[in-house]
Amino acid sequence: MKKINFTKMVAAGNDFVVIALLRYCVIGLKELSREICDRKFGVGADGLLVLEKSKIADIKMRIFNPDGSEAEMCGNGARCVAVYTKRYIPGAKPQIKIETKAGIINSEVNQEEAKIKLTDPKNLRLDIPIKISNRTLCVNFIDTGVPHVVIFVEGLDKMDVVNLGRRIRYHKKFAPRGANVDFVEVLNDDSLKIRTYERGVEDETLACGTGAVASALLYAIRYPLSANHKLNIHTRSKEILKVYFEEAEHKFKNIWLEGKARIVYEGVYYV
Repeated sequence: MKKINFTKMVAAGNDFVVIALLRYCVIGLKELSREICDRKFGVGADGLLVLEKSKIADIKMRIFNPDGSEAEMCGNGARCVAVYTKRYIPGAKPQIKIETKAGIINSEVNQEEAKIKLTDPKNLRLDIPIKISNRTLCVNFIDTGVPHVVIFVEGLDKMDVVNLGRRIRYHKKFAPRGANVDFVEVLNDDSLKIRTYERGVEDETLACGTGAVASALLYAIRYPLSANHKLNIHTRSKEILKVYFEEAEHKFKNIWLEGKARIVYEGVYYV
């Protein structure tokens, strides 16, 4: 058997297993993610974060979902990696550059507060008609490092997020990658409430960082007269994420996601 040291971390209700491969040599990461993320027979997590050496940044982050698929980016995961790097990597400064499949993510750490600057979004599409159970829905799409479908609703707490989210996530209009699905309720001019069905997890999670950003940006487009460029995103975990951005004519830049990220415990996993 092989022993793997890991760190369990959480950010706004998203929980992750973090493994630093710069100290280990482990093969079969997709299989490992399926096993270690299992909440009955493994450690249990929304994802596995694997850290590697980077030639273009301070650290490289790879994200594996509980189903074994590898994601391009993870907002809350990146904030966890920033906190982890500041604590465990010798010589790490509060400003940390993280290499991801979606590009370089800049981050800043202040104890358990971590904020990241996301890459500029792409592939914005508004009012996409899709048919679900003989009913046509108009949804919005944006890629904030991860593809997201955003739907503005009322009565968010009563929605069947899992069943509806799963149908939209697998809809042919978002194939082959699929998409996370964010259901968003407007609380006031500077606050949104969000629930997210995440691909790869294939369930609703307590929070989604890139989903919080996607919802904030779509809100700025759909409600331009009332939208602020600094928004509070209320997650299912009850924690509030903050999203800041600049916008002009549906073009976004300087997008930041801020919130707490903390280490829960450390352990040894046996493969």
